[in-house]
Amino acid sequence: MASERRDGGESAPVPEAADADSGRAAFVAALRVRRNAKWGLAAGLALALAAFVLFVLLPGSRRSPALYVGLGFVLALSTAGLVAFLLTLGRAVRLSRRL
Repeated sequence: MASERRDGGESAPVPEAADADSGRAAFVAALRVRRNAKWGLAAGLALALAAFVLFVLLPGSRRSPALYVGLGFVLALSTAGLVAFLLTLGRAVRLSRRL
């Protein structure tokens, strides 16, 4: 069965693997990956902003602050990935101990 789109056309049927009850989706939901990614992104952005203020704006860097934006981006994303990984790992350990 094809479902209808808003523009009047029909879309292809959704395969069963994309269902919310599939193994992969249930695994991701059990580990709370989406929530952990949001917390990681918030922590990464906060750390990058704090580092930018403390090391670029307050001391009055002679170089253009635009050069440090790239470094801040890398710091934010790497911190976000690390925090999300650690939160997901902690959740996996807690779930594995319940088994």
